[in-house]
Amino acid sequence: MSMRSSVYDHVAENGRTYHRYKEGKYALPNDETEQNRLDIQHQLFVLTLHGKLHLAPLSKQVHNVLDIATGTGIWAIDFAIKYPTANVLGTDLSPIQPEFVPPNCRFEVDDAEDDWTYSYQFDYIHGRLLLSCFNQDFPAVIAKAYGALNPGGWIELQDMLPPICFDNSWDGTELQRWVTLTLEGAKRLGMDWYKVGMYREWVEAAGFEDVQEFKGSWPTNTWPRDRHHKLLGAWQNQNMMEGLHGISVAVLTRGLGMTAQEVEVMLIGVRRDLCDRNIHCYAPIRVIWGRKPGGNIYGAAATTS
Repeated sequence: MSMRSSVYDHVAENGRTYHRYKEGKYALPNDETEQNRLDIQHQLFVLTLHGKLHLAPLSKQVHNVLDIATGTGIWAIDFAIKYPTANVLGTDLSPIQPEFVPPNCRFEVDDAEDDWTYSYQFDYIHGRLLLSCFNQDFPAVIAKAYGALNPGGWIELQDMLPPICFDNSWDGTELQRWVTLTLEGAKRLGMDWYKVGMYREWVEAAGFEDVQEFKGSWPTNTWPRDRHHKLLGAWQNQNMMEGLHGISVAVLTRGLGMTAQEVEVMLIGVRRDLCDRNIHCYAPIRVIWGRKPGGNIYGAAATTS
């Protein structure tokens, strides 16, 4: 009971709250504002994948499923509803998941960089938006996933890279400066937010076969002309506007020694730039999935729901 109580006693810092278990390991907050943003990101991925929760070709009878760094648990809950025969486990450093969930879904406080001591093997392991997670050795996490999967089981990583600009329209802007500073702050804290670009190589190196990759993009606002990316841009703008402070304040104060007030002043210009349709920036999106050798490759009636 004392352990449970301490886990729920979040750490307060600069007006935000952070996880207590393994305090300081993850630099983004876990408060209600951030939880709302995580649910926005869920909607962004569903829109990006045209309504699908995953791209790996899973059997409709998929059984044991693990969602690492589950956040609010919204993906795990939706997956459990979609696959009522599945046993879905979501893990995270923060116990911020809802109390009432489908009977085939549950959550645990855990760190995927620790030893995996599950009493059963999984058919599918999912990880989303892990770019700011796992400061030490992410290939080791992938290797643990490989070892925890049944033969023929799938891993799927859905993630984004930091914003980039394809036409130099952000040159000299506060947005460009913010990206540079936050990446440097994260690096000094031991986090590589560019590691998403290595996912496919690491998945293949771990021994997975049939590895495939989807590439997409989230514009920073509604600057694109086509309807799909304009809609993604509207959602991504809301995601960034709500998340800007949470993404920035710990990384810049802990990593670069900036004061909270200095961060707030800089973010005024960043918010302006994020809404400027003349600045053509976007976050590259990557979805990588691969199969552990052996077993039935696709199972019965495979689906990419």
